[in-house]
Amino acid sequence: MISKKVLKLIWEYLALTVACFIFAISWECFMIPNGMSAGGLMGLCTVIQYATAGVIQAQYSYIVINVVLILIAVLAMGIGFGFKTLYCIAVSSLAMQLVSGMTFLHCIPGEFFYVRETLLIPVIAGVLEAVGIGLVIRYGGSTGGTDIVALMINKFWPVSLSAAFFVLDFVVVSLLLLLPDKVFADACYGLVEIVTFMMIIDIVVSGNRSSYQLLVFSDKYNEIADHIVNKMERGVTVLKAQGWYTKRDRNVLVILISQKEFPGLSKIIKEVDPKAFMSVSPTHNVYGEGFEEIRTGIKKHKKDAAD
Repeated sequence: MISKKVLKLIWEYLALTVACFIFAISWECFMIPNGMSAGGLMGLCTVIQYATAGVIQAQYSYIVINVVLILIAVLAMGIGFGFKTLYCIAVSSLAMQLVSGMTFLHCIPGEFFYVRETLLIPVIAGVLEAVGIGLVIRYGGSTGGTDIVALMINKFWPVSLSAAFFVLDFVVVSLLLLLPDKVFADACYGLVEIVTFMMIIDIVVSGNRSSYQLLVFSDKYNEIADHIVNKMERGVTVLKAQGWYTKRDRNVLVILISQKEFPGLSKIIKEVDPKAFMSVSPTHNVYGEGFEEIRTGIKKHKKDAAD
């Protein structure tokens, strides 16, 4: 038991370390060498770097600002979250320092990773940042900055990470327009990075927790329902319906399952009733037993919880 816990802990911190380097690469290899900025604390730090003509490097202001935010993370998310956040901030800062000196990894003319199409640079950076931060959040940490705020919003209210990140990032990227040497196009590149990041982050964080809602029309509904309840240990709802063409009453199964369970269930349905009709819809923010916990932002008092 102890060895499994130790291995799990090692794996988590190894994953966090790799994720932090991916996050650092997105900025130090793609965004900063091309004078671009986006959202989040790193976006704010790059604005500071550009405004001071490089006197205040992004990785240094990143550390200073995060010192205050770590205290908020510990109070809101617990000491475990705070320690992982501290670790990720330290590793990210170290990674940015190392990567910034590796010019052969930078997306600039003459280097291997140079991208001629400028618009692709924020797209690549957005994907890399989403993978990096998404993995960090998935393993219980944070790279600091606005993702602490976004994660706390996501924890206590039913707001997706992408929506929370988008609002915060949009405010930060707008600050870029205050710099005299930046134009509207520079802000647009930042928005491209934000939109790309927003599209990927929920996928990375949620992974196989994405869900499907199925409507199954079958004369052998009872066999299918029994399999779901007994074999898959999932709930199923039976709705009374009427086919308007035949005027015949029939039962319709309503099923909510995770993404990884869908292939197995669809195979069973086909085996039980090859003529079954099935409607499949992707769902988001499924709350309740077997899925995610309902988050309302209102904590129960101990007395109410005991009752």
